[in-house]
Amino acid sequence: MRKLVVLSGVFLAMLAVLLGPPAALGAGRIDKAAIDAALSRFTESKALVGVSALVYEDGHEAYFGAFGKADREAGKPMTRDTLVQIYSMTKPIIGVALMTLYEAGKFQLDDRLDKYAPEFANLRVYAGMNTRGEVVYEPVSRPVTIRDITRHTVGFYSGSDHTPVAEIYRAGDPTNWRNTLTEEARKLGSLPLLFHPGTRWLYGPSVDVQALLVERLSGMPSDKYLEQKIFKPLGMKSTRYVLRPQDRARVAAMYDWHEDGSLTREPDEKALEFNGRDWPLKPGSFGLISSLDDYMRFARMLQNEGELDGQRILKAETVRLMTTDALPADVTDTGFLPTKGQVGFGIDFAVRIRPPANAQEASGAVGEFFWDGAADTLFWVDPKNKITAVLFTQYKPFGKVPLHKAFRDAVYSQIPDALAH
Repeated sequence: MRKLVVLSGVFLAMLAVLLGPPAALGAGRIDKAAIDAALSRFTESKALVGVSALVYEDGHEAYFGAFGKADREAGKPMTRDTLVQIYSMTKPIIGVALMTLYEAGKFQLDDRLDKYAPEFANLRVYAGMNTRGEVVYEPVSRPVTIRDITRHTVGFYSGSDHTPVAEIYRAGDPTNWRNTLTEEARKLGSLPLLFHPGTRWLYGPSVDVQALLVERLSGMPSDKYLEQKIFKPLGMKSTRYVLRPQDRARVAAMYDWHEDGSLTREPDEKALEFNGRDWPLKPGSFGLISSLDDYMRFARMLQNEGELDGQRILKAETVRLMTTDALPADVTDTGFLPTKGQVGFGIDFAVRIRPPANAQEASGAVGEFFWDGAADTLFWVDPKNKITAVLFTQYKPFGKVPLHKAFRDAVYSQIPDALAH
């Protein structure tokens, strides 16, 4: 009997060698060499200082790669453990936090915003200038709803031009880091909307208002709610607003891109001005730092329809609600959203609704949902192909290097249906 057990063990060991490690099971469509080549050429050509990526397929790690430097001047390599500023990739995390409260029955998406935030009870819409050069306002055509703040159809201004509304917003300074979320809401509520609610899509400070709702509906500061309801359950140990002293050695430097293609390092006091201090404002729109593995755990939770490693954050039907296009058919003015491809918008995610229209678009699958960050970070979840990807680099302004398309095309190089043609 003992001899039989030994032989069985030998057989199983041989079988394991033939099949490969468990992480390889069910995978095989991710071409690691293609991704390596796509990413490494950016650092070898000095178009980027550093870049890293993590890809899961069918629940298993299918790719990790890190190239170049996290800090060129200090000679610090880009690693799996590097921390980066994720900017607008903060938004989906806040959206998930808000929707845990939706599941708890704290609100409905079509509730009026001013039911929970009376600061928005008297909103007005910019209607132009009169003959005396004075700003003219008109009442909103309908109240702003919570659905509006989750899909960027409120009408909050966001930009850097010099129109009358822009100047009014600059004078109001609602997003100053010295404001609390309540103070930001009070200022936003006193400023004119650029358009009537639900008539256009315009990226703006809507997710800060979502963070305010998280505070008011949960009874705790939004950053503490994130820690308790998302970060701790998912094991996201490196994701936070305020850097700890031990974090600093892991943080990637930020680089400014110039028209000649060169990259200059921002001084730390500028690059880490927000994360280096405990400012009153804990925005929903930006502000978190994170690691590849941390953000991947968040993304994998979404891929698994709200659950990861026995920790359920959202119900499956809530994830499907968040990742379904929610833009009304008559909303045709969608700002920069078409630059993301054939997409609509759900709750804090762009949602791909058609395949890439041509070879100039980045590859992707219908049904995927994603977002990116100002320093050119990116993540997406592709339920059809069971692919989850996170991409990190640190430079501004966004999109000056064709990194996202190169990475997406490489990830989908063996999946013809998702390739841009």
